[in-house]
Amino acid sequence: MAAEDLRVRGELAADGSLFQGYHPRMREVHDRHAARLSQVLARHGWPGRSLVGEDGAEAAWLVLQHAIGHPALQRVGLRLLSQAVAAGEAPPAQAAMLEDRIRIHEGRPQRFGTQLDWDRNDELSPLPIEDEEGVDARRREAGLAPLAEHVRRVRERASEEGDGPPADLEARREAQEAWLRETGWRK
Repeated sequence: MAAEDLRVRGELAADGSLFQGYHPRMREVHDRHAARLSQVLARHGWPGRSLVGEDGAEAAWLVLQHAIGHPALQRVGLRLLSQAVAAGEAPPAQAAMLEDRIRIHEGRPQRFGTQLDWDRNDELSPLPIEDEEGVDARRREAGLAPLAEHVRRVRERASEEGDGPPADLEARREAQEAWLRETGWRK
């Protein structure tokens, strides 16, 4: 599932269509994989290192992180993943990134600064962060690079992939908000 996700993402990034909203082809992949991961979680709990190996555990996290149209799955997955982190079955960075994604989708500030989006200056910048002064300490505890380094890497990757700011930032934000309501992240 992870290999297919990354392959489709790469194809859509190469032709530029990945960056024009939630691409229907990417959404179909995410939805299909979310359904399968939901079955795995119900049967086995979190597929940690000892159950599926390092590669399998990383793949499960990627599928969960990309299951953005499935709020209930991501919330349950975060609980299970956090338990796996406590048991040494998953790296804390994975739980941190998923927690940030969930918080942003729910309209709350993130804790680790992992989620970025285009700003009014046409730059990728972190979305709101709770207790910004403590973000690098939290990132360090989770095994993440300092925020400034993360931002630099994300901006470089976007440039390499040909991603750029939307032509109409307000329209993009309105479309995102509508999608968040449609999927149940927000009311």
